[in-house]
Amino acid sequence: MSRPSLVSVVADDLLERIVAGEFAEGDAVPTEFELAERHGVSRMTVREAIKGLIAQNVVAVVRGRGTYVQPVRQWTALEPVLRATGGADAAVQLIELRRMFEAEAAALAAGRRDDEHLAALDADLERMRAAARAGDVTAFVEADIAFHDVILRASGNVLLPVLFESLRRFLRETRAQTSRVPLIQEHAIDRHAAVLDALRSGDSAASRAAMLEHMDQTEADLRRYVL
Repeated sequence: MSRPSLVSVVADDLLERIVAGEFAEGDAVPTEFELAERHGVSRMTVREAIKGLIAQNVVAVVRGRGTYVQPVRQWTALEPVLRATGGADAAVQLIELRRMFEAEAAALAAGRRDDEHLAALDADLERMRAAARAGDVTAFVEADIAFHDVILRASGNVLLPVLFESLRRFLRETRAQTSRVPLIQEHAIDRHAAVLDALRSGDSAASRAAMLEHMDQTEADLRRYVL
């Protein structure tokens, strides 16, 4: 895994402090000098980090006064919004979003997948089984996410993988919570196998239905065993 850049480290730390409530809506964030001192980086690095948060509308510059936290409802990037929302609501809403997009991605993938896609899905499913047997939650989650990534790519819609890239960290966090429960792992493996069978058949309707059943099972498990 690549090491985060200094710019992303500074931006992520400031965002985390905002999400944690250290700086509330309308509050001024620390100056470039203060942030540079905190992280041991140059003011240029801090300036680039702030630019990233400005682009997401998390903060805004008031000329001559400083940089201030914007209301969450005005933020324009998915990951910061999800981190600010947090908790059960965000986890359930993520499944709702996945249900809308991934079911149609599966339907598209059924008619567009090739042997390479199917081989990758087979491999990811086997990795899930092996990780479950070994009790390796991290490996299980990574294989789970990889399985869905293959479907997004197989859909042939180049926008879908880009959309879900911004959700990746939050998805990984929620899957890590649910995948600690062995029964949820069993359910996930069964539902992934059903999705793969539908995709292998080339039946778009069956693939859509299998993915919807997977999302329904995921939400039911989340509500019953985690929330």
